[in-house]
Amino acid sequence: MAGIAVIGAGMGAMAAAARLAVAGHRVTVFERGATYGGALGRFERDGFAFDTGPGLLHLPAVYRDLFVKTGREPLERCVELTQVDPASRHVFPDGSSATLPNASRAGVLAALDEALGAGAGERWSALLVRAREAWDATRRPLLEEPLWPDWRVLGRDPYPAVRRRGLFGRGGGKGPTTATLAEVAHRELTDPRLVALLESHALAYGFDPRTAPASATVLPYMEQTFGSWYVTGGMRALADALYERCRARKVEFAFGAEVTGILEKDGRAAGVALADGRTADAEFVVAGVDPVRLSALCADREPWSDDDVRPGDRAPARLTVCLALRGARPADAVHRTVVHAADRTAELTGVFGDGPDLPTPCARPTVTVLRPDDPATRPDDDHEAVTLTATVAPHGPVDRLDREALERDAERLVASAEAAVPGLRKRALWRKVLPPTEGGPVPGPALAGQQGRFLRPGNRTRIPGLYAVGGWSHPGGGLAHAGMSGAIVAGLIVNGDDWHGSE
Repeated sequence: MAGIAVIGAGMGAMAAAARLAVAGHRVTVFERGATYGGALGRFERDGFAFDTGPGLLHLPAVYRDLFVKTGREPLERCVELTQVDPASRHVFPDGSSATLPNASRAGVLAALDEALGAGAGERWSALLVRAREAWDATRRPLLEEPLWPDWRVLGRDPYPAVRRRGLFGRGGGKGPTTATLAEVAHRELTDPRLVALLESHALAYGFDPRTAPASATVLPYMEQTFGSWYVTGGMRALADALYERCRARKVEFAFGAEVTGILEKDGRAAGVALADGRTADAEFVVAGVDPVRLSALCADREPWSDDDVRPGDRAPARLTVCLALRGARPADAVHRTVVHAADRTAELTGVFGDGPDLPTPCARPTVTVLRPDDPATRPDDDHEAVTLTATVAPHGPVDRLDREALERDAERLVASAEAAVPGLRKRALWRKVLPPTEGGPVPGPALAGQQGRFLRPGNRTRIPGLYAVGGWSHPGGGLAHAGMSGAIVAGLIVNGDDWHGSE
């Protein structure tokens, strides 16, 4: 039985902690903040409640496996999971819209044909058939296994429209073996509304479709295949359930405990140093922090070598607007509506930049509107809680704590969202704007292709006994991916660094 120090109480870190505790280890989680859950935050006021992080869960099997493996109570006894149906409504700049059913390929095909014209559904379906090939080729190395030592093979794009002979395009053929998501979208979908539908999935994860690999088609494939799920009471309830599972397995939590350094002894991690001057010895250290902070904690040497996947560029952030509305939620309201930007080029330039100039927010960004039919989110049935989110630049005007600038940016989101919620401004009692600096950057999931630029640093570091977990490490961001990172780290510690993943 080993003593293990976990830095941070995000979902990936707690997933690792629960699994390690069940394996018989003594686990202590050091969290510099006042609570747990990482991105799964919650804002409450006047009887209204809002999720301030992910609003839906995809790949629920990840957390079902976690709860089965760490206790007698399965996930559904700890939280109430409901499928969101329809999965989403998409409102396009030309005034057309499409409402897509949950986890139904045939239903989506029919809905797109009806909304966008004959043939639209078949083009979308054919693209997702090819996306399934990319999913099948990368599911194990990008979700279930530690990052391969020969990770560069994952730099080849598995999307079949650009693949050459062999796994990940190895061998044979001449010409380009990679393509961007935007190139695939324009070549295979043609209809600008379908292009917007595909690219919006990438943008929601903080990816620029102009540079993201074609393998990013797995993002809508995952959603359409495994469905969209909501946790009754708000997504924060999932964090509550995981925290309680950790406590039930004797994981100790120290809040307000900032780790300022990782101790080493005989060339391996040996514990952590805390801001109050204390130290905590440990045989293993699991770090659920971003790469910049992890490097700072390892003052004597870098956690990754030049041959490892290097931490990527700073990711975009998320701007969130919480709206308290008077009036009941209409019975036909859709849980999630995506209102697409009128000028996608201006939006992408505004988020990711184009040249040396700082990004400038576009007038009408792509906005996700969440309207859960959940009494726990509102004071009574004569009111409604609505959350607006948009992916924004990591710096520039939207990243300043200038209240006037934030309010202008929030107004852009509200203006776009009125296409989904008519009369939104008139119904508003108040709004709370959560700045991008509060929500933090948005780490996306790991993707194959583009020479490995969209991979995340491996969970094993070059410092023996030190492991990285959570959205900034393999297999990347997102609730499901964070849960898988916890499973991988626990597997490495329990089974040894030569462990290759679950069979």
